[in-house]
Amino acid sequence: MADKTEQFSLIPLRDIVIFPTMVTPVFVGRKKSINALDVAGDTDKKIFLVLQKDSGVNDPGIEDLYNVGVVADILQVLKLPDGSIKVLVEGAYRAEIKDLFVEEECTYVNVKPFEDKNEDETFYKYLRESLMQHFKEFAQTENKIPKEIYDSIVKMDDLNNLSYMIASNLSIRVSEQQEILEIASLSERIEKIIEFIEMETEIKKIDKKIKQRVKSQMTKTQREYYLNEQIKAINKELGRDEDIKADIEELQTAINEKKMPKIVREKAEKELKKLRIMPPMSAETTVVRNYLDWIVSLPWGEYTEDILDLEKAEDILNRDHYGLEKPKERILEFLAVKKFSERIKGPILCFVGPPGVGKTSLAKSIAESMNRNFVRLSLGGVRDEAEIRGHRRTYIGSMPGKIIQSVRRAESMNPVFLLDEIDKLGMDFRGDPSSALLEALDPEQNNSFSDHYLEVDFDLSKVFFITTANTVESIPHALLDRMEVIRIPGYTEREKLNIAEKYLFPKQLSEHNIPAEKVDIAENAILDVIRYYTKEAGVRNLERELASVIRKAAKKLVTENNVTSVKVTRKNLENLLGVKRFRLEHVEESEDVGVATGLAWTPYGGDILQTEVAAYEGNGQLQITGHIGDVMQESARTALSVVKSRARRFQVPAYKFKDFDIHLHVPEGAVPKDGPSAGITMATAILSALSGIYVDCNVAMSGEINLRGKVLPVGGIKEKVLAAHRAGVKKVILPEDNRKDLTEVPSDVKKQISVVFAKTIDDVFDIVLKTKTKEMG
Repeated sequence: MADKTEQFSLIPLRDIVIFPTMVTPVFVGRKKSINALDVAGDTDKKIFLVLQKDSGVNDPGIEDLYNVGVVADILQVLKLPDGSIKVLVEGAYRAEIKDLFVEEECTYVNVKPFEDKNEDETFYKYLRESLMQHFKEFAQTENKIPKEIYDSIVKMDDLNNLSYMIASNLSIRVSEQQEILEIASLSERIEKIIEFIEMETEIKKIDKKIKQRVKSQMTKTQREYYLNEQIKAINKELGRDEDIKADIEELQTAINEKKMPKIVREKAEKELKKLRIMPPMSAETTVVRNYLDWIVSLPWGEYTEDILDLEKAEDILNRDHYGLEKPKERILEFLAVKKFSERIKGPILCFVGPPGVGKTSLAKSIAESMNRNFVRLSLGGVRDEAEIRGHRRTYIGSMPGKIIQSVRRAESMNPVFLLDEIDKLGMDFRGDPSSALLEALDPEQNNSFSDHYLEVDFDLSKVFFITTANTVESIPHALLDRMEVIRIPGYTEREKLNIAEKYLFPKQLSEHNIPAEKVDIAENAILDVIRYYTKEAGVRNLERELASVIRKAAKKLVTENNVTSVKVTRKNLENLLGVKRFRLEHVEESEDVGVATGLAWTPYGGDILQTEVAAYEGNGQLQITGHIGDVMQESARTALSVVKSRARRFQVPAYKFKDFDIHLHVPEGAVPKDGPSAGITMATAILSALSGIYVDCNVAMSGEINLRGKVLPVGGIKEKVLAAHRAGVKKVILPEDNRKDLTEVPSDVKKQISVVFAKTIDDVFDIVLKTKTKEMG
């Protein structure tokens, strides 16, 4: 072996020196090293391992490597999930590099076994005794050597292998281990190992003596002082002391520059004074530092300048939203008053309406029209009071509440602040977050809003709060009382068409980066999308369906070579969107017995419901079906009582109520229905079924009824009248007290439909009941 030169694939090592007889895992990640393993695995499973001088070099050449390394046997190869390889190797013998060949896939080396110096072996016995004596003393002071390794070292006979094993277990630098590997003379190698052992042992002894002496002299206070002084000394040595001083000075500068109220500045100065004298590594230091970071990051005294140009503000509002006249008018009123008084407080508006009508996007447009920063906070599912008011600093991980966090994001004291989904607030054992909002939304109190974390008052009086909700019923009364409710009803069919043509379709074309001349959609096609593919009060699903149309059109443009543009019409709409999902409500019969056409409000807008009643022999029971709620069931019983009181007028014999069962059914049983507004509809259907008098089904009605037969007002008038208009109904009966609500109905609808107002149920009967009767069997 002495004169033989061999060739192996090379793996350069970054931070480990492998000695002969040493079995150790090596982690391989570089591509060339992985290829070197593959080459070795395909040949004799031997590989050359050598330490590189600079671990930062990724592709080392011969000048970057030490000259002496180890030829090692590959025992096991394991691929790791991150793509690297863990290989278990055993050092075979030392070798020195003669030539190095760098190829694209891996690096090869020609090596020659590293020859030991010929020496007189008579004194090896004494060398071994000296080495073992030093090693045993080292092992007693160094706890890092496991017992099984110590036992195997003690039992080794071969002095060469013993030197390698001890050298690999010393706590010395890799360069010093490489120095030991390169020593040809066994005696010199052992002497060098003994030198390192003595140095390590002496350091451990001195360290142990210092610790014991300090420990015996220190009380608890002295110990803390000693540790603090040590930390200071270490920080000073590492240059951190200057960093800490710089941080404190930076905080001081920030406090000086901020336009804080006097009481806030005093609080911040007090906390900064505490921070100066605190040990940098204590837990309390982190708490104080975080608090000061929050204090200086808030926009104390920073305001954006309002644009008081009403024409420009109105243009921005009209650019982004069609209709919504009431909210727009309220914003312009606020800006107009602002021209006269800078001290006016920010209003607190509550936009109430069904999903998809533009409540959230309207708030963004308001912020732009006023030149204010915009920030949004979603309250859906918030159940912890501390999320609004913050946690006290005594808790681990405490921080300010979402109100203060949002104001920091807004970077001004007068943003437009949207509290989204305020009707979805919850409460549990951690408190009631709606109660925590009372102070923030009260114009008389929010100039001194108190957050538990800050512990100082924060002025929210210039914030323009806007809240949104789908319904006001679930908002606590005390909270609702602090807000100005602006109802945003669902859009009419004509309004949806305008919104789709002017806003939604161009917006989707822009988002899909498709030129307007490539895809066009006819007005009647948009109407069909509204009628047969969406059922909503807003336009959210309409926008999704229009986006789907554009995507399908884009696919045609790309896949069909002869198509240069796509025109979407009523004829090809089903090819793009599939079969129609909804049917247009319509009145099935012009007149019938036991059927009355009612009007209902739903989250999607208005709807018509034909209430059906059947009378058959029984024992006077009232059966109600159609998935209706408690209020509607009570309304049905009231309607039956009213019919009983009017029985003589319509010649309904008394035995009909005793010997007949009445089954009242509201179709579409899978849809939950509730509310009192179907009272007059149910009374009409019941009377018709019992008397055999025909009902004019082309007259739709809505109204609550009481036991005296009076017709009481109901809600959702606009949506209900629009539903009747869509269904082709020409006449609608509404309560007299709802006459004022007819102003909300578009004028073009009012021209095409006749609205009659009723004070009592008799007025209703006079309008819808026919003179002819059906023979009752």
